[in-house]
Amino acid sequence: MKNYYFNEEHELFRQGLRDFLNKEVVPNIEKWEEEQRIPKEIFKKFGDMGYLGLNYPEKYGGIDADFFYAVVFTEEISKVFSGGFMAAFAVQQFMSSPYLMKHGSDFIKEKYLTKAISGDAICSIAISEPNAGSDVANIRTTAVREGDHYIVNGSKTFITSGVYGDVLVTVVKTKPEEGFNGISLLVIDRNAEGVSATKLKKLGWHASDTAELSFDNVKVPVENLLGEENHGFFYLMDGLQLERLVGAIGGYAGSEAALDYSLQYMSEREAFGRPINKFQVLRHRVAQMSSEIESIKYFVYHCCRLHADGEYVVKECSMAKLLGTELSDKVMYQCLQFFGGYGYMEEYKMARMFRDSRIGTIGGGTSEIMREIIAKMVIDDKSYQKSTNTPIIKTKPTNGSMNGSSNANNNTNHQINTTMSYESTFNTMKEKAESAQPLGSVLKLNFGENRIVIDGTNGANQVSGEDIDANCTVDVSLDDFTSMLNGDLNPMGAFMSGKMKVKGDTGVALKLQTLFS
Repeated sequence: MKNYYFNEEHELFRQGLRDFLNKEVVPNIEKWEEEQRIPKEIFKKFGDMGYLGLNYPEKYGGIDADFFYAVVFTEEISKVFSGGFMAAFAVQQFMSSPYLMKHGSDFIKEKYLTKAISGDAICSIAISEPNAGSDVANIRTTAVREGDHYIVNGSKTFITSGVYGDVLVTVVKTKPEEGFNGISLLVIDRNAEGVSATKLKKLGWHASDTAELSFDNVKVPVENLLGEENHGFFYLMDGLQLERLVGAIGGYAGSEAALDYSLQYMSEREAFGRPINKFQVLRHRVAQMSSEIESIKYFVYHCCRLHADGEYVVKECSMAKLLGTELSDKVMYQCLQFFGGYGYMEEYKMARMFRDSRIGTIGGGTSEIMREIIAKMVIDDKSYQKSTNTPIIKTKPTNGSMNGSSNANNNTNHQINTTMSYESTFNTMKEKAESAQPLGSVLKLNFGENRIVIDGTNGANQVSGEDIDANCTVDVSLDDFTSMLNGDLNPMGAFMSGKMKVKGDTGVALKLQTLFS
C-alpha cells in the first residue's frame, strides 16, 4: 500500500539501515544487555555511515536530509528488542545534539557537534535532579560566573550515557532567584575535573548506562554557554517537542515489533490440538491492538509532517507522546500474556520488551504532565509560543523528491583541492572493485558522457567503461563521486541529499558502500 509520507529513497535507506543493524547491532544485543554498556566503537560505526547526522548541515558532517529519514531511523532502532540501545542513540541524535546545533556558537559546533555527528563523542543531556524531574524550574544545580568560567555545583540523576559518555548538555541555574527565568544551558566535558558519576541499577534499558552525576566546583569556560544566559528554560521547551515525537515513534514501532514477534510465536505454539492464533479471543485482541497501532502511527506521522514544516505543535506532540507510550505499555502487557509462562522467562525477548517499555510514560515528561499540557490547551485555551531566538535544524519537507541542499562542505580539513580525472577515477574504482567481494550483479555508474561498469556476475568484479545493460544504474557527477572516493562525502549522504540517483535494483546500490570501506 502506498505510504504518503515515505518515498522510494526513504525505503532504500530503511533497507540499508536494517542490513546494518542486523550485522552490527542485533547479534550483540544480548552481550550489551548483560554488560550494561554499548561500546563506543558502535557509535563510530553509526557516524561513519552518516546515521548520526541525518538532519544536520553538511558543514558539520551531517547529511542534511528531510525529517522523515529521522522517522525511519527511529522506527528501525526501536525494533532491535533493546530499549536501552534505542534510548542511547535517540539521546545522541535527537535529545542532546540539537541543542548544540540550535544554540551553540561556531566554536561549540566545531568542537562538540562535529564529533557527535561523526560518532567520535557520545552526547547526553542532563536535566533531571533528585528533587526535580518534570518540574524543570525547580532544579538546584548552580553555575556561578567567575571571570572567564562558570563554577558548577549540584547533581543530576537518570542521565542516559552519563557514565561512559563524553559531552553533557547540562541544565543549570545562573540566576537561582529568578526561577525558570534563571535557567541556562552549559556544555560540560564528562571527564572534566569535579565531575563524577555513579552507575544506577534499573528495571529495564539495561544496554544503556544511566548515571547519577555530581558536580563539585567544576570549571566550565564561558564559551561553553549555549545561546543566551537565562534563556535555557525556553530552549528546553522547544527541544522537548522533538524528544516527545521520538518517544511516540519508539512507542508504536516497538509495539509493532512486539506484536510481530508474538504472532510468530502464536503460529507455532499449540494448545488443545491447534495453534493458539486460531482462538477467537486471542485473534480479536490482536485485531484490536493492530488497529490501535496503525491509528496512532499515522497520527504520529501527521505530527512529524507538521514538525518538518516548522510548525510549533505542543499539543499534537504531547498527544502523540501520551498515546504512543501508553499504547506501548498496553501492547507489551498483552503480548507477554500471549506467551504465557514463557513470556516471563528471560530467554524470550518479550520479558525485556515488557521491562523496557515501562519508562516510556515517565521519561521526557510523564503521562500526567502530558495530560495537563493538553488540558490547558483544550480547556483553558492556553497557547504555547515558540521561542523567538531559536534557529531550527533543517527539516525539509518531503514530497517524493530528493532535492536536498548541495552546499559545499566548509570544513577546511575536508575540502577537496583537486578533482580526479575520469581516467584516475576509473583506475581507482577498478582497484577497489577487483579487491572487493563480488557484487553478484551489474552496477553502472553514470557520470554524464563517461561511465564505470562493475560486472560482478562471474565470481569476481570486472570493471569496464562499456555502456552495457545493468541491474542498477547510479547517476552522479564525477566531482561528487570523487568526493566519495576521497572520504569527503558519505555515499548514504550523497543519496539522501539527491546528489546520487538510483535506478533499477536498489539492493545492488546498497552494496556500493562496501566499495568505499
